Amino acid sequence: MGGVSTQIAYEVPKTVSFASSQQEEVAKNLLAEFNLGCDVHQTEHVYRVYVATFLGFGGNAARQRYEDKIFASTFQKNRLLGKQTGLAPDTPYLDPCLPLDIKDEIQQNGQTMYLRGTGDFDLCRETLQPFMNKTNETQTSLNGVYQPPIHFRNSEFYGFSEFYYCTEDVLRMGGDYNAVAFTKAAKDYCATKWSILRERFDRGLYASHADLHRLKYQCFKSAWMFEVFHRGFSFPVNYKTLKTALQVYDKEVQWTLGAILYRTRFLPLRDIQQEAFRASHAHWRGFSFVYNHYLFSGCFLVVLPARWGSRHPLAGGGPSGPEDGGNLVNRNRSECPGRPSKGKAIFASGFLLFIFVLFFPSLFGP
Repeated sequence: MGGVSTQIAYEVPKTVSFASSQQEEVAKNLLAEFNLGCDVHQTEHVYRVYVATFLGFGGNAARQRYEDKIFASTFQKNRLLGKQTGLAPDTPYLDPCLPLDIKDEIQQNGQTMYLRGTGDFDLCRETLQPFMNKTNETQTSLNGVYQPPIHFRNSEFYGFSEFYYCTEDVLRMGGDYNAVAFTKAAKDYCATKWSILRERFDRGLYASHADLHRLKYQCFKSAWMFEVFHRGFSFPVNYKTLKTALQVYDKEVQWTLGAILYRTRFLPLRDIQQEAFRASHAHWRGFSFVYNHYLFSGCFLVVLPARWGSRHPLAGGGPSGPEDGGNLVNRNRSECPGRPSKGKAIFASGFLLFIFVLFFPSLFGP
């Protein structure tokens, strides 16, 4: 669960029943098979996965939807009943999803609605239930989207991002999730006066990265997380194998990691690149023998002039050559006059060979 959307993903059996043909059609877009084996022919690592994302069901987006709803409904009731609820600080809207006695505001279209928290966790949960958009159709979750059955007795789920922040930052209950303990801690937090929560915050009793925004909306997000998990995704209250976390085996888990695993599932990458290169340059294979001979000839031609030039009298390498910088260099390097510069020739040919091997590896055979 993030700030804007919520996702769920898990492995499902090969055979899944559907309540209707329409549901089966919808499921085709939500079920996918992934082969994480070494190649397409190895099927022992083929997984069938259900993946669904729900835009607007993240923690922050849900709060925005909630505020939009109470703003519109409160102003409508005020017009119909002639009330002044939320129009002034002394007649605030009583929000059960905010900590006790906290003051907040909603501003829309140039109008301000004043709120005061009552910290009623159970009432907050009840108020949020219609936002799940559940339907009466079987095997559905949020927004009435199809969801295949989950084997709760033989499964282990991890809750990331908001699941972890909501349980750990303030309540200090990250890790193994227990619905009963979480509910009790959330109730106690919601019912605590805002002044006391601020005092605890100033004393550093919460997580180091928890800020006042987290404290203000912790009550709402606790209720939202609970409802999404248990009512939206239909996990039983006694479900014991949910772990809220930021990392798994000391590795941060994000959707990008899954994409990388999928894209690199057929390792080693070097073999893939070579096969792709050979396929796109198949016409080079037949000429590799000729190219190798050209390469050998090129190296030979580099070596030969180097050896010849060092012996030729006009090259300045012997006693009869002009006394230029070349001789000075040779003397400074303690080289005997008239001897060929073998090191230069070998270096030049070796360097040329290295360049060809580096940039044209396919020239050296299929």
